[in-house]
Amino acid sequence: MSDGNGPPGTAQRYMPRFTLDDGPITEVHAFWLAGMSCDGCSIAATGAQNPTVEQLMTGSIPGLPRIVLHHPVLSVTAGKDFMKAHHLARAGKLGAPYVVLMEGSVPDESIAGAFGGYWSAMGAEHLPDGTQRPIPTAHWLRDLAKGAAAVIAVGTCATWGGIPAAAGNVTGSMSVMDYLGKDYLSQLGLPPINIPGCAPLGDNITETITSVLMFLAGIGPLPEFDELGRPAWMFTSTVHRGCVRAGNYEEGKFADEYGQKECLVELGCWGPVVQCNMVSRGAVGHNGGCMNTGGICIGCTMPGFPDAFAPFYKKPPGTLVSSVLSRGTGGFVSYLRNFTQRSRNLTARWKETGSVPSGWASVQAKASSVDRAVGFFYERMKASGTRFEPGSARQKELQASASDYLRKRPPAQAAE
Repeated sequence: MSDGNGPPGTAQRYMPRFTLDDGPITEVHAFWLAGMSCDGCSIAATGAQNPTVEQLMTGSIPGLPRIVLHHPVLSVTAGKDFMKAHHLARAGKLGAPYVVLMEGSVPDESIAGAFGGYWSAMGAEHLPDGTQRPIPTAHWLRDLAKGAAAVIAVGTCATWGGIPAAAGNVTGSMSVMDYLGKDYLSQLGLPPINIPGCAPLGDNITETITSVLMFLAGIGPLPEFDELGRPAWMFTSTVHRGCVRAGNYEEGKFADEYGQKECLVELGCWGPVVQCNMVSRGAVGHNGGCMNTGGICIGCTMPGFPDAFAPFYKKPPGTLVSSVLSRGTGGFVSYLRNFTQRSRNLTARWKETGSVPSGWASVQAKASSVDRAVGFFYERMKASGTRFEPGSARQKELQASASDYLRKRPPAQAAE
């Protein structure tokens, strides 16, 4: 451990205080620390629905220990009563396993400390002269990380540095990964777990916590994380792959102003390259989500945000190539899809009579000369290699059999 403002050292390792040999784990403490943040991640977590924060705190999920949450805003205690568990955990006397959740980036407290101040603090420590001074949140992270079963960075500020670490900041802010260092491992042997987002989806937060709890309790495997410590099942795919507007992209249809239903790439959307499950999961309760409600993706889950994606609302340079290619092939793709809808969404009777008996609107049942030509090759390709290929011996045999049956059936049966 560093005795100054820096992160914990990596040479010294700490033996776990709790193992499954000690019996079932019935409760796990969760210390929620807030650094350079806007509290948006806390708000997002309280909106989680699957599972909810209440389910985690009451232990109502079968097999999982209940969470004892120490949150500077949500806790009902304050002052010394609230800080008591923090001091016990730092001294190794808490008597239960715990995890640390960090919201917000970690500032360089040596900068403010040089002037006798601090950037972000919680609680106070007594000095030999009888006075007190605030304890920087970064120091709580440093001290609690050594005994934590897991350290979870919540939100883009904690995972990558985010807005407080953007160009021109004076705080020297950094991510939890940068602060703890590459060699940091928790009591479970885990590097920091990252849940990016500004703010993350609430379900992403509680679902990740639940997965770690299952591993801690010995009732589930360690979930899969990617090379940056993100839950792989949430952040492997890009926004674009789950976007409700993605079909417009491959058809070369792009919106040129907000409020239109087409793809938003040319309005500044970074969805094709950003890893996030916002549109596929929805913001709250599978509802909402940036592109679902007409907004663009500004890359808030990615390392380098916001600098790497600024200026916002400006067409990304990559679209100069991708949009041109999409428009070139998209027109033909769009025609083929419309052709299939026009010519194949017809019953055999409608085709035979040449009309559709719809009272809602006039529906054209007769194909144009172009559609008939395309349809000829369409049917050939669709049935190619099957026993019922147009003109095949099997198809002719079936047609002859049906015609023969119609000729030979009794008059009464024919009338029916």
